[in-house]
Amino acid sequence: MADPIVDSWNANASAWISTIENEDLESRKLVTNQAIVETIVKHKPKKVLDVGCGEGWLCRALQSSGIETLGVDAVADFITYARQQKQGQFEVASYQDLIQHKPLPLTPFDAATINFALLDQEVTKELLPALHHYLSRPGWLFIQTLHPYVLENEVPYKSGWRNEDWSLMKRQFTQPYRWYYRTLEDWIALFSQSGYRLVEIREPLHPKTQRPVSIIFGLQNGNRNL
Repeated sequence: MADPIVDSWNANASAWISTIENEDLESRKLVTNQAIVETIVKHKPKKVLDVGCGEGWLCRALQSSGIETLGVDAVADFITYARQQKQGQFEVASYQDLIQHKPLPLTPFDAATINFALLDQEVTKELLPALHHYLSRPGWLFIQTLHPYVLENEVPYKSGWRNEDWSLMKRQFTQPYRWYYRTLEDWIALFSQSGYRLVEIREPLHPKTQRPVSIIFGLQNGNRNL
């Protein structure tokens, strides 16, 4: 069954790799990359699973901090590029593979991370509880995503589908797709339903605007939220 989100990323893999190599995205360069690395390293995991790892930059950053990593992604071109960098292990695996508990090397992990890679409504609802299979007890799940308040003023603050047309990218991207946006309330409800305890929230700010760029959730096995 075709997945429009994965199809779009397959079509744009080369452009995305160039975007990351050239640090085209200001928010990542100034704020969000460092924020997710600091959040993970602070908890001192020995092994981390990077879910939807893309071209592998986060795995490489964690490896440089002495953390053993496995990156998984459905886009084979990303995994090929990541392996060529020779830092960390990488496997082609879709979210459906993880939902079905595909065997992975290094399991169990002290932590898993999903960095700006939760884009579908139903798949996300299935993926989060499935990740318990790969985590130690207790294990951490770190999620960084677009801050729920980063919306145009005229758009209602409610969960729903949004369009990604790649128009803000410097390079030539094709094949727009739709992604699912969640309010803060709905994120927290989803975590509880998925069997996680919300332990911490970070809201990285842009150094110039002092507005939140993203939100980072630190979750552990269990159901008791803040």
